[in-house]
Amino acid sequence: MGFYDLSKPRRTALVAKIKSALLSDLRNNEQGAFLNYFRDEDTYIRKAAYLNIERIYLENRELQSKILEYLRRLSHSELPKVRQTAVNAAGEIGKTDFDSVQPLFDRALFDEHHSVRNAVIGSLKKMGQKNPQAALKWAATYLKHEDKEVRREICHGIELRGRTHPQDILDMLKELQFDETSRVRNTLIHVLGQISYKKGCLETVVEALNHWENKELIADALDEIVDVHRRYKDFAARSQESAMQYISDHYKA
Repeated sequence: MGFYDLSKPRRTALVAKIKSALLSDLRNNEQGAFLNYFRDEDTYIRKAAYLNIERIYLENRELQSKILEYLRRLSHSELPKVRQTAVNAAGEIGKTDFDSVQPLFDRALFDEHHSVRNAVIGSLKKMGQKNPQAALKWAATYLKHEDKEVRREICHGIELRGRTHPQDILDMLKELQFDETSRVRNTLIHVLGQISYKKGCLETVVEALNHWENKELIADALDEIVDVHRRYKDFAARSQESAMQYISDHYKA
């Protein structure tokens, strides 16, 4: 029976049980509960585990160094789900204490398994919202990395911050405008679309694009921006027609 097959009271009780078991592991120098919950087949059980790690970390200062050590060990597990959950737990901690978990992300960014690398992207999105200065500073160091997948993952990872604060990531995105790898280029265009449709964001993005040099990429990005306003018409601050008119009036081709 999966997590969401349970009634709400039973789910609440299970989350409390998971937290208690993780605490017991930490206090008794054991890892059984960590391993059991971090490798569980149910995504929501694993999520309950990594969210509880953040709670325990914030509530028990004396256990913080031990939690970080456990996550470091688990990030070396042979099981991708365990490594993935360790990264997600580190991402929760990184929302308030990025420096302590940075080494784990430096490793996980190059993990052989896509689910672990995706956990880095998801964590970067969360940390970029809650702790943008530290998370974006770290991300910037990988923008020119020789590995195209690393560049793509970083570009994708900073997207969420850009949806509400496009000005925080546009200079970083500009660094990728001449990237010749199609997956990186496509991700860049996608992100430019995603950070353009909320209130006040189109104006910021268009102003920035006026100072970019890659005209071919800009043209493709503007097409994506216009299409995003169609696809997200129920959420966008402007209609597609209004977005098109704004671009026509303010983009200096």
